[in-house]
Amino acid sequence: MNINKSIDINIEYIENLFKDCNDIVKRKFPVGKDKNVWLYIIYIDDMTDRVVIDESIMNSLMIKIRQAPPDNMPNSGMELFNAIKDGGVTTADIKDETDIDKAVDEVLMGNTIVLIDGCEKAIIASTKGFPSRGVNQADTEVVVQGSKDSFSEGFRINTVLVRRRIRDTKLKMKQLRLGRRSKTDIALVYLEDVVREEILAETEKRINEIDIDAIIDSGYVEQLIQDDYLSPFPQIQLTERPDKAASAILEGRIVIIVDNTPFVLIVPAVMASFYQSAEDYVQRWEIMSFVRVIRYIASFFAVALPGLYISLTIFHPSMLPLDLLLKMTGARQGVPMPTVVEIIVMELAFETLREAGIRLPSAIGSTLGIVGGIIIGQSAVEAGLVSPMVVIVVAATALCSFSIPNIALVSGFRLVKYFIIIMSSLLGLFGFWSALIIILIHLVSLKSFSIPYIFPFAAVNKTNKSDKKDTFLRLPIFMMKKRPIFANPSQKIRMDLKDNVNKRRKE
Repeated sequence: MNINKSIDINIEYIENLFKDCNDIVKRKFPVGKDKNVWLYIIYIDDMTDRVVIDESIMNSLMIKIRQAPPDNMPNSGMELFNAIKDGGVTTADIKDETDIDKAVDEVLMGNTIVLIDGCEKAIIASTKGFPSRGVNQADTEVVVQGSKDSFSEGFRINTVLVRRRIRDTKLKMKQLRLGRRSKTDIALVYLEDVVREEILAETEKRINEIDIDAIIDSGYVEQLIQDDYLSPFPQIQLTERPDKAASAILEGRIVIIVDNTPFVLIVPAVMASFYQSAEDYVQRWEIMSFVRVIRYIASFFAVALPGLYISLTIFHPSMLPLDLLLKMTGARQGVPMPTVVEIIVMELAFETLREAGIRLPSAIGSTLGIVGGIIIGQSAVEAGLVSPMVVIVVAATALCSFSIPNIALVSGFRLVKYFIIIMSSLLGLFGFWSALIIILIHLVSLKSFSIPYIFPFAAVNKTNKSDKKDTFLRLPIFMMKKRPIFANPSQKIRMDLKDNVNKRRKE
């Protein structure tokens, strides 16, 4: 609907839209030579910066324009509109709008609109001032050495945190809006010359195809644009660390910032990227390579240890050392449940403890996770419900899962683990290895925005094996001269060491 010349018609339309909305602030007042031109200003309380409204808008409209010399005093709606556009409002970010519904949308986003009697355009002034918790430390991706700041729920705060790390005019932030009712701001952040055009086009296409009432969190976008919704493995990387997002952008990937959430999305994502921590690149390569190997080994045991235990103890006990087998057999005497039931019951008990620890306040949650696990495990053993070895296996599985730096990948392993347990309980080692092969086949079939999920272990010839320098091992930074496969082939080189630096390295 276009804005009407009659301000009363516009006011009636807007006030009907905002009926019973007591947080809406609106005011009608006259200006002009004979005070015959009426203005109507409207904004949402506490979603705006009141200092900007009072000093840059209200002060200009009610004092400066009213006190202008008689010859310069606007005497019609269009004259007043031009006077405001030409400097009557002392804020840089203003624009005009002819559609009243779009102007109302601007109000809902924290801006202020000014309607003028006799003018078919509205002035929109940027006055956003949302309440925000500011920049805090990362909670889910904690590091000992490295940046401590994290993203917050503020959209512009998050874009600034990225912009301050990449001060390049090639850094683009393409802003979109999703949600018929929420009208959530979305930003695609990428380096114009480094990103692959086909991946950028595919990302935009998938986002533009989203038609939903509201986008409340970045998790909504993740689920709506991922390649395979049936897979338990994450195909899009989430992070709350600005340094990690900036590193991904420099690699040629795309960061999707969603308003009202502290987690941003990174596309594409391969499995190896979920094992990489921000701390890996600020400490020495030797220790971080050692830690990286531990993560991979721990992830195998996090998903396979219960199934392996079931296979060996039930179907293939002869493969165990005799002393260990006698110990385990003696510990199981009097236990009423089969080994499979023991494992599943204890796994579910630890899952329940994990969830309870998350929901409780942090000071109590960590205590509950440790003390509760010890008490339940010890009590179950003393009561003869489970054997001590089962408690050790389940606890070791949980401990290994905590060593993986990405919670989304851990969640995938938590589900896959039960598939391996079931296969192992039915077919022994054959079922165990069959389950692992099925999972591997599934991983090989996955793609993230046309990039193979298990890259660089697949399609190695595309990068001449250079991407393997940052997988199981994190080689020295000066060796990683090329960007990963995500980058535009014309921008593969990211480091060019000087001759004297190369000479020093050789010496």
